[in-house]
Amino acid sequence: MLTFGIVDDDAASILMLKSIIEKSWIGEVIVTAENGSEGERAVLESNPDVLLIDLLMPDQDGIETIKNLKQQGYNGKYVMISQIENKEMIGKAYQAGIEFYIQKPINRVEVQAVLSKVNEQWKISRYLNEMKDSMAKLSNLSTDLGNSPKKQTAREIIQPILRDMGIVGEIGSRDIVEIMEYLIHHTKAETLPPLKELYEVAAHAHNDTGKEGKAVEQRIRRTVMSAFSNLANIGLTDYSNPKFEHYAPLYFDFQDIRLKMKEMDGKLKPEKGKVNIKKFLQVLYLEVLDKWRAQ
Repeated sequence: MLTFGIVDDDAASILMLKSIIEKSWIGEVIVTAENGSEGERAVLESNPDVLLIDLLMPDQDGIETIKNLKQQGYNGKYVMISQIENKEMIGKAYQAGIEFYIQKPINRVEVQAVLSKVNEQWKISRYLNEMKDSMAKLSNLSTDLGNSPKKQTAREIIQPILRDMGIVGEIGSRDIVEIMEYLIHHTKAETLPPLKELYEVAAHAHNDTGKEGKAVEQRIRRTVMSAFSNLANIGLTDYSNPKFEHYAPLYFDFQDIRLKMKEMDGKLKPEKGKVNIKKFLQVLYLEVLDKWRAQ
């Protein structure tokens, strides 16, 4: 059963959330606090699986508290609670590492639905970690027997990620792969150079000149938009799909994904979608780099 922590400066909200969690048999609340700094200390001591945290608190807001907890090694899942509807603030919360967002005033049905998703995510993460441990043991056994596993190329690492997002067959994916291979083999930095430079890298890889850099930009933009739409469609069909849960909040602004889902469901008028190309490439690069270094 999951263990929960609740940090909220409203005592009534804490009591309501605790009641919903425990009466619904979702888990057990093992720690509560009414401000960020107190919550930070309490969470580090009790180490709950999931932390429900208010966005706005007087001494230390939820985003700052999350950043501090991450720096100190707390690896639980985060769910933000707030009455704030500001898109930019919510976006910052997702960037800080929250998994889901619960809107105040607290609604029992919404809390149960969100925390059920968190529970599923936690089970998947635990399963994946167990798989990683098993694979590591097999890898060590293989090494002991003199059969060292073959190191994957950057391209082999990238392809499954693009496949998961449904864009491996897109023309722009070719450009993205060229860019990722260049970054892996020719730079040690973890931050991207200017996008224009990356577009030129892809153009040069295909011996293209002239206006090809602009064409590369357009191909990549169309490809990233396809990934955005594909993930929104997956989420609309199955909100707990592991691909959706992993890629949607990591590569895109999750609020934009949710708006796209509402648009697909006919609840909003279609609008020209916007995506952050640099964020997409930055996240992809860090994910590929992490897997490359882990070999």
